[in-house]
Amino acid sequence: MIKAKNQYINREISWLSFNERVLQESADKNVPLIERLRFLGIFSNNLDEFFKVRYATIKRIVDAGKKGKSALGGETAKDLLEEITRIVIIQQAKSLEILTNIKKELESQNIFVIDETQIGGEHEEFIKNYFIQNISPILMTIILNDLAEFPLLKDTAAYLAVRMVLIDDEDIKKKNKRYALIEIPKGIDRFVVLPKIGDKNYIIILDDLIRYSLRSIFNMFSYESITAHMIKITRDAELDIDNDLSKSFIEKISSSVEGRKISDPVRFVYDEDIEKDTLQFLKDKMNIEDTDSVIPGGRYHNRRDYMGFPSLGRQDLMYDKITPLPVKGLTLEGSLFEKIAEKDYLQYTPYQTFSYVIKFLKEAALDPKVRSIKITVYRLANNSQVAASLINAVKNGKQVTMQIELRARFDEQANIGYAEKLQAEGVKLIFGVPGLKVHSKICVVEREEGNKIKRYGFISTGNFNESTARIYTDYTLFTAHEPILKEINKVFDFFITTYKINKYKHLVVSPHYTRSFFIEQIDKEIENAITGKEACIKIKMNSFTSYKMIDKLYEASNSGVKIQLIIRGVCCLIPGVKGMSENIEAISVVDKFLEHPRVFIFNNEGNPKVYISSADWMTRNLDNRVEVGCPVYDDDIKQELIDTFEISWNDNVKARVFSDKQDNAYRKNNKPKVRSQFAMYDYYANKLKS
Repeated sequence: MIKAKNQYINREISWLSFNERVLQESADKNVPLIERLRFLGIFSNNLDEFFKVRYATIKRIVDAGKKGKSALGGETAKDLLEEITRIVIIQQAKSLEILTNIKKELESQNIFVIDETQIGGEHEEFIKNYFIQNISPILMTIILNDLAEFPLLKDTAAYLAVRMVLIDDEDIKKKNKRYALIEIPKGIDRFVVLPKIGDKNYIIILDDLIRYSLRSIFNMFSYESITAHMIKITRDAELDIDNDLSKSFIEKISSSVEGRKISDPVRFVYDEDIEKDTLQFLKDKMNIEDTDSVIPGGRYHNRRDYMGFPSLGRQDLMYDKITPLPVKGLTLEGSLFEKIAEKDYLQYTPYQTFSYVIKFLKEAALDPKVRSIKITVYRLANNSQVAASLINAVKNGKQVTMQIELRARFDEQANIGYAEKLQAEGVKLIFGVPGLKVHSKICVVEREEGNKIKRYGFISTGNFNESTARIYTDYTLFTAHEPILKEINKVFDFFITTYKINKYKHLVVSPHYTRSFFIEQIDKEIENAITGKEACIKIKMNSFTSYKMIDKLYEASNSGVKIQLIIRGVCCLIPGVKGMSENIEAISVVDKFLEHPRVFIFNNEGNPKVYISSADWMTRNLDNRVEVGCPVYDDDIKQELIDTFEISWNDNVKARVFSDKQDNAYRKNNKPKVRSQFAMYDYYANKLKS
């Protein structure tokens, strides 16, 4: 149990608390069994990224000889590293216990995950052939003893550390030890499905299949014993971008991404059953330092691979797939532009289909009256229909401008590939603003109607990515509101003329106005509360770490403003503390889908002001990124956003309550059960009937 040391929860500790909520899903027996395994994979993948970025950043502070107390909420960087390691060790132990329990439950469903000691005669021939044909040709094995320099281990790749006790032909009593590393191949499924026996399904993890084949791999050695234990390292993933003016921005990012391969290790995880001499040999050779996080783990690492655990056709052990609903009043067959010209529409994925975004872009690509398309891109799908539509538009003579963010975390290489492809097809690319990431989600289309240019566009809380749209909840507002779309053009102008700061009457744009705008809205609610009027603020975000904004909400709470927060991830604010935040309640909903929208609702004396945005209230979103928030003027859509906020707020099945204890307690009350993500789908299904 973690106690708050002051009026904030440390960001890193809050993040670990969020990841524990993901781990809770893997332990929840109300979650289908295979989905629980996949949540275990998400937990592990999250932790890998945390160490690559956040832990690595704190370690840099320590390595620079600094304490970093002001930036870290009052805790020294060295103490924080130790606290992180302590918490992670506890969480890892818990995840192993959960995995063991899930495997037992799988066995009750006739699904057996076996290791190399459990291989029966029925499977021996299959495994031997599988190893020879699929694994042996690509297996990388390195004998370590005689190497002048230890090999460079890949970031988060999994390795088997092999220890052989050799038989000396000349002196039988002499026990020489040989050490080797086997890299677990990434190009093969981690889970090998074996032939069924009767109604029983059998799966072996690739690591154990390799363990079973050790004798074949090392048949040139005479040994009396051989063992293999898993290890992995995590490297610092922060990008160090050089200042070489002769290089293009793409070249600089490419070089920086390449540099991750040789960056400093920040975490070393090993099988706790590994022999002491093997562990010491590896630590000495790898120069593992005291400031590195050294974490004993279980037999298997890279548990993120459980995100891809085979379904075996067992739909009964997975969530039912929902059919995304249409948006009431919109059709995918007629012209979207004609409909949007009449009124605004809101799309809420995955409850409603993402196809409207693709349809909008395809229509723009083919419509003879469309002159130009401008769009920002942060993350694209692997086979992106968005990108295909933009290329199609160029081929039809449209002027297409794309701002693509090459520094999108862990998507840098994919975005570089898309940038080069789109540029070759004639798309005009903008690579953002020096010193600022572009995280906004905007698009504007200019269409010639009569003798005038008419604009159509959309503003979203999420990426234009049809893959993540199936699992991320996000709002997209389609509009022909001319003043809003003119201001979107101003944002694109800023990408080109970065020294010119535009003024906006409608949009809420970072880095220049988001913080001040929302402070102004909070001040209005404070003023209403002080004068005895009803005052209320409702906010839904991914993360909340800005101390200045937290202090402002504390001020509002002390003035009598009622505040409701739905924060999926990191929340440094501590709600419900008398004299500081007693009028603030905060919850987190973690369930089947990843909650991703940013919505801001201000009571405004009973005439609510409602905004959607790409920005969380984090310093990076407020001060170091280009973000776009948009007011919602359509009364029906405004009410829809309020309704969907209330559905999430009323969750008493998957909602956890924030407190200084950071114990992720589920919200419990005597009200009828509301599982908000399921209730949300029903809400939209019922809208179609009305």
